[in-house]
Amino acid sequence: MKKEKASRKKAKEARRAARRVRRERFEIKGEELLKRVKELIKEGNVRKITISDKKGKEIVTFPLTVGVVGAIIAPMLAAVGAIAALLTECTLTVERYNK
Repeated sequence: MKKEKASRKKAKEARRAARRVRRERFEIKGEELLKRVKELIKEGNVRKITISDKKGKEIVTFPLTVGVVGAIIAPMLAAVGAIAALLTECTLTVERYNK
């Protein structure tokens, strides 16, 4: 009985969390990728950024938190720059917190 209550509670919390996040997709060219990622980070309400190739294969996912600082962002942006050099077209999926 206790396990059923616990699993129902977890499911309810997961549904609540899903409502607080919305996803947006952007189809962009490789040379625009780094600029767009920087803009998204500055906005501040981004939870996670996923970069996929034009076939839909996930290349990399960057989780972001409210307290992300420059020392953590710099290596991430270097990786995004390297990815941008390799991809001609990609999809940027952004998860945002709803207000």
